[in-house]
Amino acid sequence: MIIGVPKEIKANENRVALTPAGALEFTKRGHTVYIQSTAGEGSGFSDAEYKEAGAQILPTIGEVYGIAEMIIKVKEPIESEYKLVKPDQLIFTYFHFASYEPLTKAMIDSNAVCLAYETVELPDRSLPLLVPMSEVAGRMAVQEGAKYLEKPVKGRGVLLGGVPGVEPGRVLVLGAGIVGTQAAKMAAGLGAQVTLLDISLSRLRYLADVMPANVVTLFSNEY
Repeated sequence: MIIGVPKEIKANENRVALTPAGALEFTKRGHTVYIQSTAGEGSGFSDAEYKEAGAQILPTIGEVYGIAEMIIKVKEPIESEYKLVKPDQLIFTYFHFASYEPLTKAMIDSNAVCLAYETVELPDRSLPLLVPMSEVAGRMAVQEGAKYLEKPVKGRGVLLGGVPGVEPGRVLVLGAGIVGTQAAKMAAGLGAQVTLLDISLSRLRYLADVMPANVVTLFSNEY
């Protein structure tokens, strides 16, 4: 298969859909990989690294879409990319079609085969391509929250981990799914006093066994 990886052009998107290691795995199995020049720079990967992995570099996004049988992206195509999508081309990315009707209509009109990361399921109904995003979101939530507690950004001047002789900060996490669990881990690792709420007692029992002592689980109700 001919696989193309265009550079992400959505605002503030610095990720790349395929690492040099991933390109190597494809080429080892007989696939041809084309990477748009500088596509990996935002994630710390140079064109030279992709070349060493067996990928070929193309200068423009149009050339990548034009030659590829499958396009691998991070984010959904934006309006300027709609015209580049070809009939029967496989587009593999996060789409979130329900949130943006023009994208849905454009992909239908393109007659491409659109496979959304967020719909890929394992036999147990888990979503393996959404889990990493949720893990990142949970950990980033605490990191960002801690930053905005600082006085220079008009926060309350609270250090989540405290210092000897001073109580640590208190963190309340609503929901003990993947995002909430990762947020609780991050906050606990910083030394905060963490309360983790959920409506599933079985989930809370499990987390009470595996979380550190500064995480308290609490059943959530309407009262």
